[in-house]
Amino acid sequence: MHTPRRRFSQNFLVDAAVIARIIDAIAPLKSERIVEIGPGKGALTIPLLARVQRLDVVEIDRELAAALPAKCQAGGRLNLICQDALQLDFAVFETARLKVVGNLPYRISTPLLFHLLRFEQVEEMVFMLQEEVADRIIAAAGAPEYGRLSVMVQARCQARKLFSVAPAAFRPRPKVNSALLRLQARPQDGARVCDYARFTELVRTAFSARRKWVTNGLKTWFNAEQLQALGISPAARPAELSVADYIRLANASLHV
Repeated sequence: MHTPRRRFSQNFLVDAAVIARIIDAIAPLKSERIVEIGPGKGALTIPLLARVQRLDVVEIDRELAAALPAKCQAGGRLNLICQDALQLDFAVFETARLKVVGNLPYRISTPLLFHLLRFEQVEEMVFMLQEEVADRIIAAAGAPEYGRLSVMVQARCQARKLFSVAPAAFRPRPKVNSALLRLQARPQDGARVCDYARFTELVRTAFSARRKWVTNGLKTWFNAEQLQALGISPAARPAELSVADYIRLANASLHV
């Protein structure tokens, strides 16, 4: 019997009804290329394998990884990668359309999202994560939860919280509620980030001075006149700028 490891922030899904709802939300197609992060004891892995030809799974816990193949023999082909997902180059999955799913450990959810956003082939993500993090991701400009995470995710994806999950659905029980979140890559015809590294740095700089006017927080990037020319009030706070504003600023900074 596996003892949950705190260093891996392991909370295993045990509620069959919640698991079924997650599988329905993922809506796996037989030929889809799906990567599951943190398969754990196989709560999502086994029903996913019943509906797809192949499933790639990334598990950092060697004990759990060793036990997983025997549990999945009745389903499709399981490709097991025993590695830290934060260190994985998702470009190794040679496909133009990749769906990434999983019940994410709380401790890695935010850094993992930042990591995954770098890969263009990741077309859709369906994740169980801490509800407070989900609320920050979907927050609109001006909302208390709106911040760097909101901007970074929404610049690349359309974000939707599907449903909340109580602690009783897990063993051991977390101390907070969870939520299932769907992230889908934005259509190509929308506002596009020209230089992702530049965009990342500008958003980080802006929100590092969250309470200051943007003319102060971004003073090494633009002066007040340049901000006004871009339709940005120099007296606005970072949380008052929309995702489109940040994309426009980052793209314009390439030519300043």
